[in-house]
Amino acid sequence: YSKGKYDIYVTGSNAFLLSSELSTYLSGRYVEVKMLPLSFAEFLDFQGYTVESYQSPAGGQRKRAIDKQGQMMDLRELFQAYIRFGGMPAISETGLDQKKVHMLLDGIYSAVVVRDILERGRRKEQRAITDALLLRKIILFLSDNIGNNTSIRSIGNTLVTEGLLEEGNRKSKPAVQTISAYIDALLESYIFYEIKRFDIKGKEYLKTLGKYYIVDTGLRNYLLGYREGDTGHILENIVYFELLRRGYDVAIGKIDKKEVDFIATRADDKKYIQVTEAMNAPETRERELSPLQKIPDNYEKLVVCMDTGLQQEQDGIRIVNAIDFLLE
Repeated sequence: YSKGKYDIYVTGSNAFLLSSELSTYLSGRYVEVKMLPLSFAEFLDFQGYTVESYQSPAGGQRKRAIDKQGQMMDLRELFQAYIRFGGMPAISETGLDQKKVHMLLDGIYSAVVVRDILERGRRKEQRAITDALLLRKIILFLSDNIGNNTSIRSIGNTLVTEGLLEEGNRKSKPAVQTISAYIDALLESYIFYEIKRFDIKGKEYLKTLGKYYIVDTGLRNYLLGYREGDTGHILENIVYFELLRRGYDVAIGKIDKKEVDFIATRADDKKYIQVTEAMNAPETRERELSPLQKIPDNYEKLVVCMDTGLQQEQDGIRIVNAIDFLLE
C-alpha cells in the first residue's frame, strides 16, 4: 500500500526472516516500532468499554467500566477475561467465545511456531531448530514456569526427570547448547521474553537465573489450559509487559539474599516494583515489603496486587491495586 510518504508491506510469514533480524538487512535510517498484544486498557477499548472515575462512598476515587449501551461492568470481571483470553487484537471479533478464541490462538501458535521457527530452522542449518517435539516441550516448560528463576541446564534436567522427554528414545538428554538454540529462536520470534537479574548493591548484571515471560496470557492458557490459583505469576507477567509498553528497561533486582520483582528504568524515571496477588496476610506483607525496605535510594517503590488490604502506604512504599496501575 502506497500513499503519500508511506509505503506499507504486509508479509505472510516470517519463516525466512524474523523481525529481530531486519536491522541486518535494512539500509539507511529507520525507526523500529515493536508491537505487543493489547494492554488491559486497550483490551477494554477494543471490547467497546470506556472507563470512568467516580467518588467512592468509602472515600477516594474508584473506576468502573461502561459499555456502549451505558451498562456498567465490574472491572475485575473484565480483568479476569483479559487474563483468560489474552490481548491478541483479533479476539475482539470473537465475542469472547471460548471456542472461537481457542481457534484463533491455535492459528497464531501454528503460524509462529510450526511455520516460522521450524521452517526457518530447516533453512538455516547452523541453528538446527528441527525437532518439533523438543520445541513444544520447551515451550510448555517455559509457559508453566513464567516468573520462576530458570537456567538453561535446569530446563534439560527437568524435561527428563519429569518425563517430558523419554530418555529411552534418546541416547542422552538434550545438550545445553541445543536447548539454548531453541530458546534463542523463541526469543527472536517474540513468543517469550527474557529478563536478567541485577545486583542492586553491586550495580552489575548477573549471569545466572534469569526469568522468562510469555508474550500473551491467552497463548499460555491455550497451551496449558486455564488454571485457577496461578494469579500471582500471571499478574507478574502482565505487569512486566505493561512496563515494556511504557518504555522502561526492566530487570530483576537482587539485594542481599532477597529479590525485587522488577527494576524499571528509563531516562526520566526509575521504579522498584513487587507484584503479588494479595497483601492481606501479615507474612505476605513482610515478604513483599522487606526487599524494598532494604534499598537505600529514594526512587519510587511500589507493590502491585489485586487485594491491597486497608493500608495503602508503608515506609514510603505505595501499595497499588493492579487494575488501577494498569489503567494509569
